[in-house]
Amino acid sequence: MKTGEDELNLRCLFEKPYIIKMDTQTNILQVDSLNVFYGKLQAVNNVSFHVSRGEIFGLLGPNGAGKTSTLSAVEGLIRQQSGTVTVAGYDTLHKPLHARAAMGVQLQSTSFQAELNVAEILKLYASIYGLDLSTEQLQNLLKEINLADAANKKFGQLSGGQQQRVALAITTIHDPKLVLLDEPTSGLDPQSRRQLWTRIEAIREKGNGVVLTTHSMEEAESVCDRISIIDHGRVIATGTPQELIDKHRNDPEVIAVSRRGRITLEDVFIALTGTAVRA
Repeated sequence: MKTGEDELNLRCLFEKPYIIKMDTQTNILQVDSLNVFYGKLQAVNNVSFHVSRGEIFGLLGPNGAGKTSTLSAVEGLIRQQSGTVTVAGYDTLHKPLHARAAMGVQLQSTSFQAELNVAEILKLYASIYGLDLSTEQLQNLLKEINLADAANKKFGQLSGGQQQRVALAITTIHDPKLVLLDEPTSGLDPQSRRQLWTRIEAIREKGNGVVLTTHSMEEAESVCDRISIIDHGRVIATGTPQELIDKHRNDPEVIAVSRRGRITLEDVFIALTGTAVRA
């Protein structure tokens, strides 16, 4: 026999899950004392951070630092051993469907149905979220992502930048309160990258929260309101890009790695995480 909670979860899954009654809290994402293990290996060690409404938050770190495991716990793909993750007021362990309904996730590499064109893909994924896009709404969305002339193109025929714009449109089509972007501009040319930055900033302007992972310190410095640098599973620094630069600009390790005549976020990042190349 289904409990009231079971029935609520089922309704959340099948009946327009994008509709969420929001808490009045400021933080759209709260991560507290998060710990994730793979067997005896601790991938995430007591990680805490928050993302406010209308904020682009960067999660930076070398390969293997714990970024992906942290995001996977936020997304509900893996279960943490301890600590809490709260999305839009919902604990991801106790209210997983509610939390997921408030999220949009764009992975670094996203593949859509090769036989479908752009318009068909957008309508398909809109329907998954319970949205029935009218012809006018579809046309407006295509114009918004500068693909009005490519509506009938197969996804595989699009350039990398166009594919990323489609992926971001699908990620945000249900107006999620929290958007998780895993290296969204990786491999894009400068024009496509700047265009995607504008789209990401538009999410912030709507009052939603964004978590962005990137290996581009230029991107983090240009787009992110605040960042956390994570290494060996621990958060080792948090603040605005300029705050971190100002705090560490006179550190001998930072001065030693600086190459440009001025201290950059990349100099601080390398000084804090080391110069060794990670696998």
